[in-house]
Amino acid sequence: MKPDINKTVLPVHTLLSLRQLSIPTYQRPYKWGLKNISDLFSDIGSHLDKSAYRLGTVVFHLRVEGEREWLDIVDGQQRTLTLLLAIRAIIKYRLDSLKRQDLKSTLSGLSPVVDAFMVRQRFASRISEVNLRQNYQELRRLVDRPEFTEDHIDFLLNHCEVVTFVLDDVSEAFQFFDSQNARGRDLAPHDLLKAYHLREFSQHEASLKADAVAHWEHLQSESLATLFATYLFRVRQWAEGKSARFFGKGQVDLFKGVNLDRVGYFPYVESLRIAHHFVDEYNAQYQRKIDGQKMAFPFHLDQMIINGRRFFEMAEHYQRQVSAIIEDEQKVNSEQPVVILGEVLAAQASRIIRTLNSYGRRTRTGDQYVRTMFDCALIFYIDKFGTQGLSTAVEKCFIWAYRCRIRQQVVQLATMDNYVLERNLIRAIRDARLPEDLNSLALPTLAASENKNNRSAGSDAADELVSLFREMKYYE
Repeated sequence: MKPDINKTVLPVHTLLSLRQLSIPTYQRPYKWGLKNISDLFSDIGSHLDKSAYRLGTVVFHLRVEGEREWLDIVDGQQRTLTLLLAIRAIIKYRLDSLKRQDLKSTLSGLSPVVDAFMVRQRFASRISEVNLRQNYQELRRLVDRPEFTEDHIDFLLNHCEVVTFVLDDVSEAFQFFDSQNARGRDLAPHDLLKAYHLREFSQHEASLKADAVAHWEHLQSESLATLFATYLFRVRQWAEGKSARFFGKGQVDLFKGVNLDRVGYFPYVESLRIAHHFVDEYNAQYQRKIDGQKMAFPFHLDQMIINGRRFFEMAEHYQRQVSAIIEDEQKVNSEQPVVILGEVLAAQASRIIRTLNSYGRRTRTGDQYVRTMFDCALIFYIDKFGTQGLSTAVEKCFIWAYRCRIRQQVVQLATMDNYVLERNLIRAIRDARLPEDLNSLALPTLAASENKNNRSAGSDAADELVSLFREMKYYE
């Protein structure tokens, strides 16, 4: 008979009091690391003011073995084992010193159940054993720290929750698990960020939620995916000198920053707080009803994210900014100079943009990767310096990016990423103080013998990219 925990929300202390808990041998290894531990305890600390905090789902297969029933964990092994380790560490290192008798009583009741699980459970993988030992040592240190108070212990035991499902048939359990994971795979990284930052709204800003996400909701999912994966993610990573090949669920932390209501008064947060409150105060003044002015938050692509409302404002800002730059690049009239964000480009920069939008091989996958490099560098430049010196920036970005195209017969994702990290113009833009600093950035010329892009054509005479390089004295 199924336990009465099917389709139920259980607090952690109830989950861990289940004497039938079991990790089946077919489960994958326990792979949570120190970052997962750190994130869990950080979440506990930042949600103490909430009535409950949902940790996720645990799916059980009810297995009958003789007269015994076992709850095999099909999904939720990682978090359940981590919770067991945490409670075991609290029992061993904090129980005797606790002042609250209710916590002592709960933990004393859990102690024999947790110990029994640890004694009987065996793990087939050496990986699991190593990670369990390492994480337990880290949890020992965390729960023994004075800032991990009895309020934290109470919140972990009684207010952190999981949703449980119990299924009789193992194939049914795996089918359920697969369907849950399929839904998870369909949830794009930007959807995860939306859910995270909605939770990060301050209570006094609850009325602003609808306005903050309105622009987001009107955008196609593909547009948001492109914004984050192609531009925002790559610029932020490359500016730090880090690889930026794929933007997936494992990379969403890059767009999680600080909650100004919860983070401490650290010096590095001071400038963010000043800007955040000054902008709100300015826009709320009665004078704005008269002059109709509104100040936008001064976002920068490589700055710390402010969680909640400012994240949605940032996404809206860059969706408009990036779209405007890309659209201006594509609206090219052969008879007129190119205009980007109202700035009329010089003749050479205009020819570059026109060529990039018209040369014959521009739709190849490799050429599109190189165009991404060019656009990311130009977007980052405009984000930092506006349109001042934009024509020179277009020239620099072109020579830098398309040298990779001409030198390579095949440009793959790894080619693009490695090229940026080895010759990092985006990081140079980050480090520049003035637009003029990029003028002194030396870019190597390209020898004809290095040209691998048009080898099959037998000649580079008709190659539009090479013609531009030669015209700009970067091809010998």
